[in-house]
Amino acid sequence: MLSRTADHVYWLGRYAERSENLVRTLDVQYRLSLLPRDPASDGLDWRRTLATLGFETAYVERFGENFEAHRVIDFLAFDRENPSSILNCLRSARENAHAVRGTISSEMWETFNATWIEARANAPTRFTVRNVAEFFEWVKYRAHLARGVVLGSMLRDEGYHFMQIGTFLERTDGVARLLQVRLACEGTSSAGERVTHDYLPWSVLLRALSAYEIFRRVSRDRVTPMHVLEFAAFRPDVPRSLLRSAALVYENLREVANSQSAETQRRAGVLHAMLRFGTIETIGTNGMEAFLRDVLDRSADLSDRIGRDFLGHAAPA
Repeated sequence: MLSRTADHVYWLGRYAERSENLVRTLDVQYRLSLLPRDPASDGLDWRRTLATLGFETAYVERFGENFEAHRVIDFLAFDRENPSSILNCLRSARENAHAVRGTISSEMWETFNATWIEARANAPTRFTVRNVAEFFEWVKYRAHLARGVVLGSMLRDEGYHFMQIGTFLERTDGVARLLQVRLACEGTSSAGERVTHDYLPWSVLLRALSAYEIFRRVSRDRVTPMHVLEFAAFRPDVPRSLLRSAALVYENLREVANSQSAETQRRAGVLHAMLRFGTIETIGTNGMEAFLRDVLDRSADLSDRIGRDFLGHAAPA
């Protein structure tokens, strides 16, 4: 496959998954912001969310120190000047799909094209609890629809494998950041005091991962940080777990291996092994933040190496 075609299919998967990851992260924080709480703590949580997602500097440059929920959501979801906003991710997914219309099925193209057109038309122009929540649910629904169309209509050739690599590498990054956000917001209050672990934020996080019912079915444990982190990181049968995502990156890399990708495949295997043989007991909740940073660093390294080995990207200086 031409590296240009592989690049478009790979980034189609990444942008589509990124929009869903952002929606799930915003959904958690927005639901929690509606609870009665100290306004200073709420602003601090939104700042931590921006910092964990890598947007704090860009946000502060444009909007200063105002971290109101509506302003942050507008920046992350609908801002045309933010290249990684949800709307721009959906637009980029559509553009990459358009560039490889001969490689993907017509149903895939129609799905991604319709999603962008509807998103552009239906994005809320005025915030209410209802319309923002409806937009979040609509994006998740379109993500499920697109995933079904991909699985049901795409030939299992190199293009499919590159799209899967992009999708699950982005999911590894997105879920790790979502867990980081929750741990950061869980740690201390605006006054710097330790916060007592609460059931509600972690149950909301499970719902954001579409995993609350699964957790209740397969686990008799209470909803606590320790149990939820173990469930979201180390279970191979949870669709959005870190372990499952890393495993699928590794498996699909093996399918497209070339003469220069052995080291990239090895590093993907190391990430997979970390998650396959890691346990929450050895890491502990206090060491989970460092573990998640390591996962993010390894994901970024894989992204760079995949670009150089397969997609024709120049090596960084």
